[in-house]
Amino acid sequence: MKTVKEVSRLTGVSVRALHHYDAIGLLKPTRVTEAGYRLYDDIALGRLQTILLFRELQFPLKEIKAILDSPEFDPRDALEQQIHLLELQRQHLDALISHARQIQMTGVALMDFSPFDRSTLEEYAAQAKAKWGKTQAYKEFQEKTAGQTPGQIQGTGNGLMDIFAQIGAIRHTSPASQEAQALVGKLQGFITEHYYTCTKQILRGLGQLYIAGDAMTENIDKAGGEGTARFTYEAIEIFCR
Repeated sequence: MKTVKEVSRLTGVSVRALHHYDAIGLLKPTRVTEAGYRLYDDIALGRLQTILLFRELQFPLKEIKAILDSPEFDPRDALEQQIHLLELQRQHLDALISHARQIQMTGVALMDFSPFDRSTLEEYAAQAKAKWGKTQAYKEFQEKTAGQTPGQIQGTGNGLMDIFAQIGAIRHTSPASQEAQALVGKLQGFITEHYYTCTKQILRGLGQLYIAGDAMTENIDKAGGEGTARFTYEAIEIFCR
């Protein structure tokens, strides 16, 4: 077992990043001691290695989590895809280097922009994401949103933000209060009705994403006021126990 500091030194991933991976459910420690220290075994380190390979290929954390958590995920097949993507990336970089050297030697700007074309690399990456990212929830989401107009999609999004606004209105109370818990139930029901079946496991994962500090956090806090995302996360944690 390795501590979070030892994993950080071994991999070059900051302690802060490892804590964030834990918070969003991307890489949970194997065990947490009574003193609160995170410990990681070889299986966890293997998952981290897969995460880092996907990060090198510029996959967002949310997509990496969806891929690794997919019931259809096969590490051997994924590694083969990663190797192919890395080879495509190397070919792309080699072409760019060669192009730049030609400009350096001739002193003339070449009117050839083909080395900048990333379409082959991006197309293969999209295929990989499609293969591993199609969880049951994702398929259900596609079915429920198929054929919807931009106005309908926006209307559903507004309805979701309205629930966050209601949660934000009570964010200075206890997340364990009856009102807060009722609103979490309302949030779960809304997601199930309009997007996909929101189990407690999925809801808890969403709660962790709400405090990831990205655009989702900002939008929730914009709807309900600063601190709404954190309050929602805390209320969800209590709801899902």
